Amino acid sequence: MICLDICSVIEKKKKGLALSGGEIDFFVKGYLDGSIQDCQASALLMAVCLKGMNEEETSALTFAIRNSGEIFDRSGISGIIADKHSTGGVGDKTSLIVAPTVASLGLKVFKMSGRGLGHTGGTADKLEAIEGFNVSLSRSEAEETVNRTGMCIITQNESFAPADKKLYALRDVTATVDSIPLIASSIMGKKLALGDDCIVLDVKAGSGAFMKNKDDAADLARLMVRAGKRAGRKITALITDMDKPLGNAIGNSLEVIEALDVLKGKGPGDLRKLSLELSAHMLRLAGYGDGDYCRRLAEDAIDSGKALEKFAETVEAQGGRKEMLFDVSLFPGAVVRHFVKAEKSGYIYHTDAEAYGNAAKVLGAGRQKLGDMIDLSAGITLKAKTGEFVEKGDIIAELHTSSNEKAEQAAVIIGSATRISDVRPDDCPLIIGKFGD
Repeated sequence: MICLDICSVIEKKKKGLALSGGEIDFFVKGYLDGSIQDCQASALLMAVCLKGMNEEETSALTFAIRNSGEIFDRSGISGIIADKHSTGGVGDKTSLIVAPTVASLGLKVFKMSGRGLGHTGGTADKLEAIEGFNVSLSRSEAEETVNRTGMCIITQNESFAPADKKLYALRDVTATVDSIPLIASSIMGKKLALGDDCIVLDVKAGSGAFMKNKDDAADLARLMVRAGKRAGRKITALITDMDKPLGNAIGNSLEVIEALDVLKGKGPGDLRKLSLELSAHMLRLAGYGDGDYCRRLAEDAIDSGKALEKFAETVEAQGGRKEMLFDVSLFPGAVVRHFVKAEKSGYIYHTDAEAYGNAAKVLGAGRQKLGDMIDLSAGITLKAKTGEFVEKGDIIAELHTSSNEKAEQAAVIIGSATRISDVRPDDCPLIIGKFGD
């Protein structure tokens, strides 16, 4: 029998018992309409954080969040809709590469992306580094853009999964953000509301990720994949390394320029490799062929220039100045550039990627809270990464910012976050594991 009393639901979860789908629906609907108070919702969230949720509960919460608002009617978009979602990392600009790559091969990508917050950046902010780029298209404008160019990236629409926004705000002030079932249901509740046919998840693990270790990342990946399968989606999850920044650029304009380098057949090897893997998995799920064949398709799309042309087409369709893609000197540069140098000779043994992300925020590239203004030209260019040998006095990072004071503060953070040793660290694979199709 379904219990419709919030105190009894809290008591049940406090004892570590599994909640029914009806009880979870009751909680989500009640909290969204105000009949369940903040203090009661906080108590249940804390009970979940301490006692956990099983796979069935996590899926039920996912669907309750999905059903709390509008479900995207994809009938206005022709073709197979595919997307990838990253759990967030430092220097992760793969969406800027993956979306035009797969769109140039015929998939449709209708992506809703968030703003940067904390130590991780947001795709919407990065795109706004392109002069005129409009991430606030209406639904009809976005659908028309997808049908015409194959892709469109806009900011998140609050009509989708409104329960998630309210629950996340409460989790943020009640120390319940790090619950794996709550993270899984938050991500997948929003993702399933968008109607994608194929979903590739990039679950980050390491110092720059929300999941600091591989086991937690694997648990999160498993829960999200199984929720997606229950909803009938073709879905896979890659667990990828975020113990060091991805690529060499951290910060909005800098990351766009680096993504353009990859689309021009250049750029850092780790960024190109991961972008190709994510693209290949999206194509494979969409039925283009096996993994090796799909990877070759993605490589050809980049190396032939098709992906860059697709990105330029979409930039123009969304109001952006596409000339900037072909002449990156048109991106505004930072007023101040400051170099961080190695304090001794040796191998860069470890970099705290989260600290590097926080340093970029100090420079002006990130926000303390949503709504804060950011400096699109601010950020960090890495000159040496984990595993590389440096001599004392070598430049390990170039800082881009608007004042010497910010540069000096960020330099202290980077110096403390970079460990140099006589011993070379073991190589860590970029792709750690995989779940799903």
